[in-house]
Amino acid sequence: MKKGIVYRSTGSWYTVQSQGSFYECRIKGKLRLKGIKSTNPVAVGDKVHFEVDSNTSLLEGNITYIEERQNYIVRKSVNLSKQTQIIASNIDQVFLLVTLNNPPTFPAFIDRFLVTAEAYHIPAIVLFNKIDIYSEVDLNEINHLQMIYKKIGYSTYMISATKGDGVQKIKELMQDKVSMFSGHSGVGKSTLVNAISPSLNLKTSAISKQHKQGMHTTTFAEMFALSKGIKIIDTPGIKGFGVVDMLPEEIGNYFPEFYQRKGNCKFHNCIHLNEPECAIIKAVEKGVIALSRYTSYTQMMEEDSTYRN
Repeated sequence: MKKGIVYRSTGSWYTVQSQGSFYECRIKGKLRLKGIKSTNPVAVGDKVHFEVDSNTSLLEGNITYIEERQNYIVRKSVNLSKQTQIIASNIDQVFLLVTLNNPPTFPAFIDRFLVTAEAYHIPAIVLFNKIDIYSEVDLNEINHLQMIYKKIGYSTYMISATKGDGVQKIKELMQDKVSMFSGHSGVGKSTLVNAISPSLNLKTSAISKQHKQGMHTTTFAEMFALSKGIKIIDTPGIKGFGVVDMLPEEIGNYFPEFYQRKGNCKFHNCIHLNEPECAIIKAVEKGVIALSRYTSYTQMMEEDSTYRN
């Protein structure tokens, strides 16, 4: 029996690294994880136990056990609304790449992602990429967005993966950590990974002019080990990000600026929608909490009730 870490998942085969060697593994029997209705029982980043297949000269094996996860990040399955897809596990931090246009990343998507990261206890950093192609008006809008998230307490950086602006700083933040990169297709995840480690030479692709959207170049999550203890998990582009496994009364707790103020609401079970003397609504009215954040919250609450019915 060997122990290893899953570096790549293609659905039926898993590449597992163990003591410097890579094994192609399948799942032995039915692995059932407690409380997770997932389309993929094994995810990149999982620490697994596996048996080496002695019937072949190839490095192949069967995964028999998954160690308890430190954390993981999930999204709603594309095809099965009641199920979830585990994107990756055992993550030290996640970088969300955001582009104002080419393709556009809307605040609602950013907020859904950040709420999920908060819920699963994963520190999130927002990277505003492609600053080399923006007009002055665009840059002003990015500055405005950046200030919203900085004020809440998130680390944010303006970078250009193609020009290399800000890349060294990101590399420093990644030392001795497992970092996941996420965002829409076309925001520059693979380009940034290549800028951090040119030897990887990941495939990148141009934006679709017709829809201003990225073409999928990464079709499965994959981990790469670099120098200085850096491990990168590159993930497929995400179109939407549905919030899962949260009760309506919990969602506000994953908005840090709501959580800090909820003790000032008149009712201890206030869900910040239309209750009297709600501290969150007052803060929005005064401009202390960004309207875009509150709008995202109300949309999540509506979606949550729809999802459960």
